[in-house]
Amino acid sequence: MKTRKEMRAKRKLASRILVHGSTARPRLAVYRSNTRLAAQLIDDDSKTTLLMASVKGKNTEAAIALGKEIAEKAKAKHINTVVFDRAGFRYHGVVKTIADTARAGGLVF
Repeated sequence: MKTRKEMRAKRKLASRILVHGSTARPRLAVYRSNTRLAAQLIDDDSKTTLLMASVKGKNTEAAIALGKEIAEKAKAKHINTVVFDRAGFRYHGVVKTIADTARAGGLVF
């Protein structure tokens, strides 16, 4: 029987085949740990992280704060469109809240 970690790694690889960030549309990668939430904008062509944001806590309020922060930082760097990468996490709860708040902040994906 596979562990939860192994199953998430399999889902992450399956979704990464379809999701690719470029200079024009960087990848918005979301990570959820036991204590914090993090998001990065990644250019896969040059293999660089354009910007990142992280908040302590993993509740809805923290997700809203992270979505607003990543949208503001992206707007400051003149990034309007992104590709969303949920990194094997279900599009539910805080991951969905981060995406919805980033969309409300002006990012298009």
